[in-house]
Amino acid sequence: MKSISTLAIILVFAAACSNSGGSGFSVGFSKGVKADLSTGAKTAYSGFAVENVYVVDAEDNQLRDNELSLESKFSIVYEGIENYTLKEGKAFPGLSIEVTDASGAFILNEADLFSSYTEGFDPEAASVLRGSITVGNPMQAGNSYLCKVRVFDKNSDSEIVTEMSFKVKE
Repeated sequence: MKSISTLAIILVFAAACSNSGGSGFSVGFSKGVKADLSTGAKTAYSGFAVENVYVVDAEDNQLRDNELSLESKFSIVYEGIENYTLKEGKAFPGLSIEVTDASGAFILNEADLFSSYTEGFDPEAASVLRGSITVGNPMQAGNSYLCKVRVFDKNSDSEIVTEMSFKVKE
């Protein structure tokens, strides 16, 4: 009997934690890792839930590898982001992008591409985000680079971090 009542308490707690509709109460226990075997992109997330993470080219076709041409563009796409800490019903995502060369020197270092959006976003609009990178000068053919894209919640410690090394085709 004791185990049945304990199970009932756990189920009630789980239902209360998953009910974020209107009450303002939610608990985000989401934590995990996702990997894209085609590109080698690795994604770690904490606090957020994220349904899909994938890498696409400029025409939104999924990349089959991590070799890219100069003057091409790729994006890391995040779909189904949940568990923002809302303020007045709005989500406040941040998005940073770093690209470094083999020595660790920054090619690109953007701390928050959403810094000018001070009014927040509808949670549904903030559930799909993408970080886009153009492969170009000063990158050079034959060299490898590390890309790091970070999605974060400005009202909590929740974050999603994707790292992918790529090589510029000769």
